[in-house]
Amino acid sequence: MNRSTDVASEADPLSALRAATATRHAALDAGLPIGAPDASLHDYTAHLALLRTWLAPLHAWLAGFADGPPFEHATRLARIDADLAEAGHALSTTPAGTGTDAAAAWPATASLAYRWGVHYVIEGSQLGGAVLYERLRERLAPHGLRYLKGDDAGPGPRWRVFMQALRASVRTPAEIADACAGACAAFDRILGLRGDPRTGLAHPAWPPATPAEPPPARAGTA
Repeated sequence: MNRSTDVASEADPLSALRAATATRHAALDAGLPIGAPDASLHDYTAHLALLRTWLAPLHAWLAGFADGPPFEHATRLARIDADLAEAGHALSTTPAGTGTDAAAAWPATASLAYRWGVHYVIEGSQLGGAVLYERLRERLAPHGLRYLKGDDAGPGPRWRVFMQALRASVRTPAEIADACAGACAAFDRILGLRGDPRTGLAHPAWPPATPAEPPPARAGTA
């Protein structure tokens, strides 16, 4: 059940976003082998490949808008590629499903609020990285786990800046509804990619799934 419109009347956009995506978030967390107590380097590289297949088209799509949100993700993609290279999985070419064709699947007329919702999922995906880094750094040593480690300051400062900016930009019921639709679409996309052979490193434990297309967004500016 899509709750994106049901929760849009809540005053705080972050509360609405959390409620709208709670079921999807739980489903994603439950299906990721990287979160298992016995997670291996293979699990980590499969996780990175999944993230890259999801994040690269989003980065390309978001870069096509001049009005934000003003949060870049190139550094994260670089860390993913460096970690894959260290594990012997360097990406010499762009995997299918990560280039301009995949980016074109996202709505070219998406409102700013819709894009804030997509960013909410991207930024939130980094929060668990610090916990996983502490759990896995000794187990998977000497691999650097650059993506999980992130910035020296950790994800907290950037997340606080992001939350403040989102609350200032997404305020009306219509804007919150659009943001929830964008967040749900971002979750649906990564859920659909689990086990997709286009990631190049699909984990055998992930059930095959047809990648979900993002639902259409309302045109306009938030």
